[in-house]
Amino acid sequence: MVVMKLPTELPIIQAPMAGGPSTPALTASVARAGGFGFLAAGYLSTDQLIDLIDSTRALSGAPFGVNIFCPSVPSDLEPVRRYAQVIEPESDRLGVALGGPRWDDDAFDDKIGIVASQRVDLVSFTFGCPDTAAVERLHTAGSRIAVTVTSLAEAQLAERAGADLLLVQGTEAGGHQGSFLELAPNTRSLSSLLETIEASTPLPMVGSGGIMTGADATDVLQRGAIGVHLGTAYLCCPEAGTSSTYRRVLLDQTYSDTILTRAFSGRYARGLANEFALTYGHAAPFAYPEIHHLTRPLRAAATAAGDPSVPNLWAGQGWRRMSADSAEAITRGIAADIRALGNFLG
Repeated sequence: MVVMKLPTELPIIQAPMAGGPSTPALTASVARAGGFGFLAAGYLSTDQLIDLIDSTRALSGAPFGVNIFCPSVPSDLEPVRRYAQVIEPESDRLGVALGGPRWDDDAFDDKIGIVASQRVDLVSFTFGCPDTAAVERLHTAGSRIAVTVTSLAEAQLAERAGADLLLVQGTEAGGHQGSFLELAPNTRSLSSLLETIEASTPLPMVGSGGIMTGADATDVLQRGAIGVHLGTAYLCCPEAGTSSTYRRVLLDQTYSDTILTRAFSGRYARGLANEFALTYGHAAPFAYPEIHHLTRPLRAAATAAGDPSVPNLWAGQGWRRMSADSAEAITRGIAADIRALGNFLG
């Protein structure tokens, strides 16, 4: 394995959570405890991304990362139109029109330019692997590159592109699956993926999926990862930008389980099994970001109304161990448990 150290005291990484939960305050709070924080560039304008980077640096001098969505291929719109007809009753109920099912690249090239000019310490990618030209551009700017992978083939592609780090995502993870070579849902556990990838590629790995406690983290570190990637664990922290509706159903455990579904965005993602996911998931085609834009007005209207039956409520399989403590306290608690359980922090 290639030797690489994270630029922080702890091997604990706050995962980027696009759509609101990731904030400069969250990233700074994790950094105060000795962990590594991420900003999520997904769905942001370029001006918003610059503001987030500036705000994070104003709060903390610690290094941090930025996550960027790789663009997908435009989808056939006919299945999307059929799906729009299926979910029309929700539009009527909420009194809001469906969004236009458009394709965009989430300003990919512009965001590459921003993180290069800002000399962000670590740039991670999901939904795909950047080409060697993009990797070299970021390396020249002093950034290291991480790619989210869900299979050995994806890990090998990231290695060939020049990535420095693999974010290995198991099926347990909340939010979107980062898969880009397979259309089927990733059903492999994190432990299985770490074992397979470590045996076949030299790149260092960070494990992602269902990690909520020091015991979870220790298990991943014992399997060869140099760090652990936590998202769900931080969703209800006061520093997170998670909506009040989202927080309430997580802490109250309104829904009994999670589900992998394309209902909300056209890509497989794990979230709480609310009514929208259960009713419409079977009908949703693979069409990202077209379906994301189609359903966005519904999700926004329901969230504003305090109705949890329609929004995406991303959560990993460990969500029942959710805490509303500060991100700093959660990070320190996990670190203390890692110290007690293994010889990873000295």
